[in-house]
Amino acid sequence: MAAANPMLSSTEKRQTGHEASDLDPKQIALLAFTLAAIIVGVIFVTYALYRRFTTVEIRSQATPSPLSYTREPTPEPHLEANPGQDLKAMRAAENAVLHSYDWVDKEQGVVRIPIDRAIAILAARGLPARPARNEIPTGGGEPKRTEGK
Repeated sequence: MAAANPMLSSTEKRQTGHEASDLDPKQIALLAFTLAAIIVGVIFVTYALYRRFTTVEIRSQATPSPLSYTREPTPEPHLEANPGQDLKAMRAAENAVLHSYDWVDKEQGVVRIPIDRAIAILAARGLPARPARNEIPTGGGEPKRTEGK
């Protein structure tokens, strides 16, 4: 135990149960109340400024055109609603072109024939061959030399 101060009398020892330098609880409560009031005041001022600036902004905007209320079309390409059916329709159209006869250019006499028939014709006739390097092209001129120097 700490030794008692010999300078203090017994009545003084009983009166001082705490340090004399402690903060006053009334001052702490006043500080807390003042701080809370300032925070509430700042919130109200901020809200009032927000309302004021919003009102000024809305009033300064031009009225929108009635055409702006219509929905703009979405840009291309659009998503397919039924991709399976679309694929079937596309393949059916391609097969109709691949397996049918039709005029490509009637004036020039160009005809489209079915793919199976075209394969059979190519198999019978063969593909056209390129001229060899030593041969003279049909356009005339000198043959190219293949000898290296």
